[in-house]
Amino acid sequence: MTEVEQIIAHATGSTPVRTAALGGGCIGDVRRVDLANGETVVAKFGGSGSGLSIEGFMLRHLAEHSVLPVPKVLYADDALLLMTWIETAGGITASAEIHAGELLADLHAVTADSFGFECDTLIGSLHQPNPHTDRWLDFFRDHRLLYMANDARSSGQLPNRLMDRIEKLAGRLDRWIEESAAPSLIHGDMWTGNVLCREGRIAGFIDPAIYHADPEIELAFSTLFSTFGRAFFDSYDRRRPLRPGFFEERRDLYNLYPLLVHVRLFGRGYVGSVERILTRFGV
Repeated sequence: MTEVEQIIAHATGSTPVRTAALGGGCIGDVRRVDLANGETVVAKFGGSGSGLSIEGFMLRHLAEHSVLPVPKVLYADDALLLMTWIETAGGITASAEIHAGELLADLHAVTADSFGFECDTLIGSLHQPNPHTDRWLDFFRDHRLLYMANDARSSGQLPNRLMDRIEKLAGRLDRWIEESAAPSLIHGDMWTGNVLCREGRIAGFIDPAIYHADPEIELAFSTLFSTFGRAFFDSYDRRRPLRPGFFEERRDLYNLYPLLVHVRLFGRGYVGSVERILTRFGV
């Protein structure tokens, strides 16, 4: 057996017999691994500095500190992340959205003393700084909006003219964003590809980008690519009422962060969406 096969056998108690490529994942090659005992696991392969060990840590943190369904981590270092297989059937239906609203309301009830996290994390393959910060506005401005905009500009994906406009908006955020009551634990990368469903229920969430935040940034992200809609928000609102102004103003402001992530990762095809939000807010 190869070294990887030996690690898989030791972690699972069974020998791998076949693998098949799986789609998705910004970090490493993702494969389904069938074992001799009839069970199936998921393996992500990377290299030094891949961030797979951080991904494993984030999944374990969610499993230990929340009821959010996530794959169990069987082994994690930067070369290999091994997780349990989550069986799926069907997409995000209205009943799955209702279940998701319940699960995310429970997740967001897990709070901390400050915004940020005990360590830096990742969103996709990108570094996500999480210094402990007392004020949400400061954290969002400095460590999400401006940090990712600067990263996208440095990579050559974000035009300088837009960076100037983002800096102007950053100086005016207090017009729309008020302080959150308590920093909430969030999944951090809430889009359709990270939501696994089975027969009208949520089977699991994958590829987290966790930190403690105003949960509105998570709710906003869930609308960016039409992951969740009315059924989800009605379900969530029954458990954690939404504050006025979220849909009208703050949703677009918060979605600048994932849009800038996409600019950084995938190029200038997302620049127009950033520009439209900046124009909407008068910069």
